[in-house]
Amino acid sequence: MGEMTQDEARRQAHYEKMTQTPVPKLVTTLAIPTIISMMVSAIYNMADTFFVSQLGTSAVGAVGIVFSLMAIIQAIGFTLGMGSGTIVSLHLGAKEEEKATCAASTGFFSAIVLGLALTVFGSLFVEPLMQVLGATETILPYARDYGQYILLAAPIMCASFVMNNIFRCEGKSVLGMLGIGTGGILNIILDPIFIFGLGLGTAGAAIATALSQTVSFIILLVLFLKGKSDVRLRITKVSKQLKTYVDIVTTGMPTLCRQGLASLASVALNVNAAMYGDAAVAAMSIVGRLMFFMFSAMLGFGQGFQPVAGFNYGAKKYDRVHEATRFTILVGTVVMAIFSLIIFIFAPQILRAFRRDDAQVIALGAYALRAQCLVMPFCGITTTANMALQSTGQSGRATFLALCRQGVFFLPLILILPRFTGVLGVQLAQPLADVCTLLASIPFLMAFLRRLKVMQ
Repeated sequence: MGEMTQDEARRQAHYEKMTQTPVPKLVTTLAIPTIISMMVSAIYNMADTFFVSQLGTSAVGAVGIVFSLMAIIQAIGFTLGMGSGTIVSLHLGAKEEEKATCAASTGFFSAIVLGLALTVFGSLFVEPLMQVLGATETILPYARDYGQYILLAAPIMCASFVMNNIFRCEGKSVLGMLGIGTGGILNIILDPIFIFGLGLGTAGAAIATALSQTVSFIILLVLFLKGKSDVRLRITKVSKQLKTYVDIVTTGMPTLCRQGLASLASVALNVNAAMYGDAAVAAMSIVGRLMFFMFSAMLGFGQGFQPVAGFNYGAKKYDRVHEATRFTILVGTVVMAIFSLIIFIFAPQILRAFRRDDAQVIALGAYALRAQCLVMPFCGITTTANMALQSTGQSGRATFLALCRQGVFFLPLILILPRFTGVLGVQLAQPLADVCTLLASIPFLMAFLRRLKVMQ
């Protein structure tokens, strides 16, 4: 046989790294960049909320409304990104580079098309859309101004999520961090300039987000064009077979359920909170952003775990998948417990930083935040279980678990509890749903670990 080309040598080195590096070191190394990028994203989400909150209670309520819209955009991007990325990871683990390139190209260009469709239809019906998402009459003007610019950025946001997920699933999370992280930092800088400096209000926050997402897209695309990925994005490689699209959507279905239901749950939360006034909507909006910030650490760590699980599962190194799963659960639970304790103690002070002059927002938000902190450590188990099943191609079981948190448990609770307990039901619906999700996840996780033991 002849000597390996430079590309083949690079791929072989990457293969050895993913299948031979000690698991704790590999997961941690891959997780750090994803944690940073997730935390930066969460911080700029909080920055949006913080700066907009200076405009009034109705304005900060609009952030919660548009968060539901962004969850729809994320649902499209992450579904195609995780679906194609997981398939890429499995093919690379099996050294099937051509199939990996086909999956990546199909996911990327599909994201652009679906993002454009959302832009067109959402822009045509922006005001009714904001009302459906839970905007009250006083919140609607702010939500409309915010939402119209986010809709314009939908195609590049969807495509960016796909590229970021492909990098992660290849085990190159640092490259994904460069794109997403840079955009997030830029957003934080631009927010006060556009909101206050240029006097654009909530529209300024949306424009800052759209511009920052565009910068992220450009950085990630340049990295692909320069060959930093093991796959290429070629329109000529987009699959003409329906099965490829079905495989991508099926593999990404847990993410679609998770993200799609997050949007639906956010709408249900906004609608039920609106029954108790703008203060309740604003309080739950702030709590939602704070919990996303805390959860992003676990999500980032889990995203470092996924390529390790997927790659080694494809390479039939089941002992490494087993070790990675247990390690991620342990570290995730400990980290989330520490975060939860700190935020529980300082909950009122944290809410006061957002709406210092609104005692009702502070009181409602602090109670909901503390209730959520009591159960947040459980997400170390539930998140890892879901990601382990998804990254090893067990989409059916992963989809069911993804349905649990925001769908099977949260939606009935948010619809029923407030009828009997008033605003307390709005505050406690998510924590109770998280407890139920833990109980549902444990049997699936134990069965997965036992199966890995048998396959070793």
